[in-house]
Amino acid sequence: MEEINKDLKKCIEENIFPQYENNNIGGHGIDHIKYVIERSFEIIKEFNLDVDKNMAYVTAAYHDLGYKRNPEKHEEVSSEMFKEDQNMNKFFNEEQINTIADAIADHRASSKHEARNIYGKIVSSADRNISVNTTLKRSILFYKTKYKNEDIKDMDIIENSYKKLSSKYGKGGYAKMYYPDNKYNEFIKSMEELIENKDEFINKELEIIRENDDNN
Repeated sequence: MEEINKDLKKCIEENIFPQYENNNIGGHGIDHIKYVIERSFEIIKEFNLDVDKNMAYVTAAYHDLGYKRNPEKHEEVSSEMFKEDQNMNKFFNEEQINTIADAIADHRASSKHEARNIYGKIVSSADRNISVNTTLKRSILFYKTKYKNEDIKDMDIIENSYKKLSSKYGKGGYAKMYYPDNKYNEFIKSMEELIENKDEFINKELEIIRENDDNN
């Protein structure tokens, strides 16, 4: 990313990225962060958005940082962690820092209010998966981690996953997508078709569970 300030990029890669190493619950690790950064810039390019690319980059880099501390309110924690990072004062003024903090706080698909600024809309859109298999895997991983100390059957996990993904990605689902690019439109169509065929959904999730069990 040649358009990103080199010192800023180095600061993020050395100080922020390593904090995601133990943040893999529910698919919120460093691979996901790099994916959201990449998708942010794809969206900026496709919609020709007039934004500060350094701000977009940092918003994506920080957006899940607080997940390990508090999964249920990780957007708020991540926002506060960003504001507390004194390194960022070297690259952004107070207004920019507040804008980025608001964007991080607004990124969740389940947020009941619209993102307050364009950076929040970009990272929220970039945070949406465009891979059906990845979406299913993240969902299974989340519920297997959530119930790891409980006696719960695979079919119960799948049922929870189906209900959650249906409400999020089924027709009329709550997942916000401010910038529905071509990749997302293809994804959402595939998800809606899969959700309408529950038997196929169950078979795919069972296959993912078997693969996960074989790898552990």
